[in-house]
Amino acid sequence: MDFYTKVKLAIGVVATIGLYTVLYRENKFYRFVEHVFLGLASGWALVTLWTETLKEKWWDRMVGTVAANGDPGIPGYWAFVLLLPIGLMGYFVFSRKHNWLSRVPIGIILGLWSGQQVQVWFNRYGPQMRDSMRPILPTSTESIFVPSAPIAPENATPDQLTQVAAEAARINANVYPTEALTNLVYVFTLLAVLSYFLFSFEIKGRMLRGMTTSGRWLLMIGFGAIFGSTVMMRFTLLIDRMYFIWIEFLKQGLLGG
Repeated sequence: MDFYTKVKLAIGVVATIGLYTVLYRENKFYRFVEHVFLGLASGWALVTLWTETLKEKWWDRMVGTVAANGDPGIPGYWAFVLLLPIGLMGYFVFSRKHNWLSRVPIGIILGLWSGQQVQVWFNRYGPQMRDSMRPILPTSTESIFVPSAPIAPENATPDQLTQVAAEAARINANVYPTEALTNLVYVFTLLAVLSYFLFSFEIKGRMLRGMTTSGRWLLMIGFGAIFGSTVMMRFTLLIDRMYFIWIEFLKQGLLGG
């Protein structure tokens, strides 16, 4: 390992230790490393803004591409130049006299964003609503568990591929007892959680109160699982940083030469 690589690893180790010193208490070393990280992240974000967004989706479409090596090229659409003054209007937010100009691009963005949210909402939540309508009664008792889908051999003939596809479709079309039980638990959890948010009227009746109580407990279980996965993610990051310090830097970098 060359000297430059060792120096780069050493800087990474110092930065890692500096960020973790906040676990002890707020200190100037942590503040210094934090500001360095924010500065580097801001510079990286500016470069990424141009290379991955503005250049590809605005500049290249405006000027087009030149034909070369069999590539027919793409003609430029100079109407994209009209986006430049609209974007520059956003910087008038720093002017007291012409501050109102900064609201023009904001209004355009909000208008376009609002119009797209209907489709975005349906694309996000439509499949979830469709998936919540699961069958709770089994349609096949040939197996308690869901059978494994067949796998076609490497040198399968077209007839074999057709048979494998037909068998897989038949398995997916049926609902097996364990799958039906899983769907029943899912549907009960969905209805119980929804019943917990019935705040428009007073909850009366033993069955409805039992549903709301079950919904509260199921929400607590779900939030606990989310919190547990968040903690495990933090431990994953910690393990990765400790591996970087003890293995990549100390063992392979310094001791490994």
